[in-house]
Amino acid sequence: MQPLNAWPADARRQLVGLFTDIDDTLTTEGAVAPEVVQALGRLKAAGLHVVPITGRPVGWSEPFAAAWPVDAIVPENGAMALVPQPGGTLQRRYQQDAATRAANFARMQTVLAQIERDIPGARRATDSAGRECDIAVDHSEFTQLSDAQIDKVVMAMRQEGMHATVSSIHVNGWYGEHNKLEGARWIARTLWGRDLDAEIGRWAYVGDSTNDALMFQAFPHSIGVANIARFVPHLSHLPRYVTQGERGAGFAEVVRAILAVR
Repeated sequence: MQPLNAWPADARRQLVGLFTDIDDTLTTEGAVAPEVVQALGRLKAAGLHVVPITGRPVGWSEPFAAAWPVDAIVPENGAMALVPQPGGTLQRRYQQDAATRAANFARMQTVLAQIERDIPGARRATDSAGRECDIAVDHSEFTQLSDAQIDKVVMAMRQEGMHATVSSIHVNGWYGEHNKLEGARWIARTLWGRDLDAEIGRWAYVGDSTNDALMFQAFPHSIGVANIARFVPHLSHLPRYVTQGERGAGFAEVVRAILAVR
């Protein structure tokens, strides 16, 4: 990882958009500081597309999608999108049809109950009531799990044929081929008719944990906020750059670097 000031000015100048994680990337101690919302607004005002993409559920994400200056929020690890509409409403768009979502939801609830029964200390995330397309087990938000316990949760999900990733706070599991990268491709195509892979060098991604590894691998302009240090030993792919500041302060640092050359 290189320091953020090694990011070439010409590369920053060519950006058309930015994707970002939310928890411990935009948030600090669970809250989004006013400077972070202002930073999102400055990106939008400069003409960039701005899309947070997160493992958080749709229900949790709705108030932020309605209030933040963003083009959309893609929650549940790429499964769907909340798109602000004129008049302050939100449009929900899904990658899976309703019948598939209903069948998967029932299967996932069975897996979640098995995990809570079979793995001591494992508890569903407190935001589980707002989830439609995945399940989440808390490991660091309100419940503390050891690395060994986290590994057992991941294995339990994968043994049931689920995809599983570990964020800074939760272990997420789901059925379907979506993930953060597929969600980014899908929303860029859906909202703007853009081929993300063809122009990946004109987009940036900001994140902080192991469930961002696929994005770090795909985006040449990938940035980790400084608190990513906690996950470096577990990351299959590191971001290209890293900020000095942690969490929301690190994200604001990224925005300043982008806007300094525009």
